[in-house]
Amino acid sequence: MKEKQFDLIVIRSGSGGLGIALGMLEFGAKVLLVDRSAEKIGGECLHTGCIPSKSFLYAANKVHDTMEARNFGMQVKGRVDLEKVMEYVKQRQEIIEHHENVDELQKKGLHVLLGNAKFTASKTIRVNGEEYHAKNLVIATGSAPRKIPVKGLQFVNCYTNENIFEISLLPENFLFLGAGPVSLELGQAFSRLGCKVTIVDRGERILKKEDPVISYALQQKLERENINFMLKAEIAEILSSSEAILNTAEAQIKIPVDAVFMGLGRELNFADLDPEAAGITMEEGKIKLNRKLQTSNKNVFVSGDAAGNMKFSHAAEMHNMLLLNNFLSPLKKKLDFSHFSWVTFTDPEIATFGWTEQQLEAKNTKYERLENDFSESDRAVTANFQDGRIIFVSGKEEIQLLFSKNPGRQYNGPWRGRNFPGTGFGKFRRNSPKGNYKKNLSLSHGGKYAQDITSQQDPQRY
Repeated sequence: MKEKQFDLIVIRSGSGGLGIALGMLEFGAKVLLVDRSAEKIGGECLHTGCIPSKSFLYAANKVHDTMEARNFGMQVKGRVDLEKVMEYVKQRQEIIEHHENVDELQKKGLHVLLGNAKFTASKTIRVNGEEYHAKNLVIATGSAPRKIPVKGLQFVNCYTNENIFEISLLPENFLFLGAGPVSLELGQAFSRLGCKVTIVDRGERILKKEDPVISYALQQKLERENINFMLKAEIAEILSSSEAILNTAEAQIKIPVDAVFMGLGRELNFADLDPEAAGITMEEGKIKLNRKLQTSNKNVFVSGDAAGNMKFSHAAEMHNMLLLNNFLSPLKKKLDFSHFSWVTFTDPEIATFGWTEQQLEAKNTKYERLENDFSESDRAVTANFQDGRIIFVSGKEEIQLLFSKNPGRQYNGPWRGRNFPGTGFGKFRRNSPKGNYKKNLSLSHGGKYAQDITSQQDPQRY
């Protein structure tokens, strides 16, 4: 019986599961990691999310840069070889898979069990007919892409992030449903690889979680790349292997379509896990949690997408740091997203962190909105990026950065949006020396620029 008793059992091995399992292992805990199969080790991030998508975007952007070289007299001929693109994606996955597999995890000291986990009691799960027990358990079952029924969908290839990286032929007319980050990132990538891309959304604008000014600026940029947007519209029917009907605010229209991508958000599903058997309370399909990521069962916790809040791999890392602290320290911490950041990996990238205007209003906090573009930035002019924009929300004593887009590409690294928030997690004090960085803004100047514009402008007060 002792061999089936653990300090911690972690269910699934994605960003949430691997992080907490390896973290507790480092502190000497006996940890059991359970996932459905060896092929699932690494979770969505490795197989159908972060790694393949960013590799795919990299390849598409390289193609785009090559085409842009024609502006300098280069002659570019030929078509993209999708097989080579996907070969590159697979190679990147294999590099990371080298240390995210059953053998490597077992060498580190993790107990790895393959099979479907199901709760049978408050501290017990059953896998392959055997029961395993632990002092604490972490649910890290992730999320899945939301799908909708569409009449006639059988006529075309339909993709989500779960199968898009198995694609073998570039569609001529690619329809993307939803105007969120995934559709925009992949839509731009497929457009740059040669597809005619249409993005359809029922909303009035793209990226509804971002500031409207930023959303509109990105839409304009994507439209200049010949991406077609149909907003306040939805798909009605696919008529054949080459045509679909959209319902718009004005009328029904026909558009050419030979493939569909569904980027309609994420869903949680705990049915196979039977959480109620462990005394875990559910609310509207989600697990009820406190701010310590603890369920109604005090010994069961949640990490990653399964927590139902911020569905990002770095949110899972944030969850795991909190859980590690609370498992090991008497000084317990609570989840706080006040300075959480995220990036939409379009070109241009969109970086967001700090409190939004809506959050400040909900807190009855007085603030100022500060906004500037890079139209007069020398750095932006030289790098051919003058339509970047930066927006701050300023409280009485500090400035919260909402969005940043660097004016060029010649910085400390190519990952512009991810580096900018690192200047201070969104907080900038006003009491630094004054100076004019407006004309030559660079990555290291981001925080200083935030301070400067508070004294250079007469912002509108809210």
